[in-house]
Amino acid sequence: ILYQTGQTLFITGASRGIGKAIALKAAKDGANVVIAAKTAQVHPKLPGTIYTAAEEIEALGGKALPCIVDVRDEKQIGEAVERAVQKFGGIDILVNNASAINLTGTLETSMKKVDLMLGVNLRGTYLTSKLCIPHLLKSKNPHILNLSPPLNLNPIWFKNHTAYTMAKYGMSMCVLGMAEEFRGSIAVNALWPKTAIHTAAMDMIGGAEVGKQCRNVDIMSDAAYAIFGKPPSYTGNFVIDEEILKTEGIKDFDIYAVAPGNALLPDFFLDEAEALVQNMGDPVVIPVVKGSTAASGPIAETFNIIKGVLNPDIVKSTGGVYKFDLSGEHAGVWFIDMKNGGGSAGSGEPPVKADVIMTMDSADFTKMFAGKLKPTMAFMSGKLMIKGDMSLAIKMEKMMSMMKSKL
Repeated sequence: ILYQTGQTLFITGASRGIGKAIALKAAKDGANVVIAAKTAQVHPKLPGTIYTAAEEIEALGGKALPCIVDVRDEKQIGEAVERAVQKFGGIDILVNNASAINLTGTLETSMKKVDLMLGVNLRGTYLTSKLCIPHLLKSKNPHILNLSPPLNLNPIWFKNHTAYTMAKYGMSMCVLGMAEEFRGSIAVNALWPKTAIHTAAMDMIGGAEVGKQCRNVDIMSDAAYAIFGKPPSYTGNFVIDEEILKTEGIKDFDIYAVAPGNALLPDFFLDEAEALVQNMGDPVVIPVVKGSTAASGPIAETFNIIKGVLNPDIVKSTGGVYKFDLSGEHAGVWFIDMKNGGGSAGSGEPPVKADVIMTMDSADFTKMFAGKLKPTMAFMSGKLMIKGDMSLAIKMEKMMSMMKSKL
């Protein structure tokens, strides 16, 4: 047991996902948990509220204080901190888990989205830390844990989503600075997963199928638990979940896999993923021949197969119009309409405005539709640029799986 009964954790974004997983693990040891999150009413797409999380915490033996909090709002954070101190007598651990994500390029990212990511990730982390620190300094073993990545400055982690990277690295810079500022008094560390973690947010970004390439949230809560058991002198570390658990004696990591045996998707910002990206290489950028009507070749053959598998059920379940700007040996513009009627596909511009534009090399396009290159991995590697609805890019995998036997 690493949490003494009566220790208090203040966790932002604890109504679901990794934040809730950490809260539930602490609850088993009788900890007090402040659930500082926005969701007070059931969300149409995301499970859980601060109140359902509180019920789960108390069912496991912990005590819960649900607080409706937007981490960008200084007044709301201040009130939640004061309520926590009044109810539980102090704060021992702060987990800055709340985060906003939008994986789009500079021209496609609205300033509203930029402000949201910087406000939640950077400002929210700094603000919550600032208001909790006076109370943490009174604790016997205080910790601040930010769920943020190592500061990897390889440009590949910036080029497809500069705003998100800046916002997420802002959380990591809080670790770098506050660890030194409060060295000897408060342990300030970051925790980041080696692989993608299956959460509701991941489903929204990558689709349900991507879950098979993820680990579950338990690996992050176990890793956080290991960090909280260390003294304040353990500070300024950018911890990777698998690495710290290996030092704790964990050898079998299949227990954390959503689908044991499946290849795992490496998370952003890590050297392992970086090496994979470098091995895959960067796409060759060749000017696209706009409006190409090429009637032969591997791309045309692929689209003939696509036409053959299109049906009303696929159209209904997908609901998107795709435009493909292809470069390379078989450059051209193609489209797939999986939104209207029974669906259609062909060369040239789509008959209606595209919901998502995918730019990639023609050879990689062929690999993607043959099931040899997943859209998620193509995007992470820089082989695929996406403008528009990211989730639609993943929905194509249903059609791709139907095509495997024909390609």
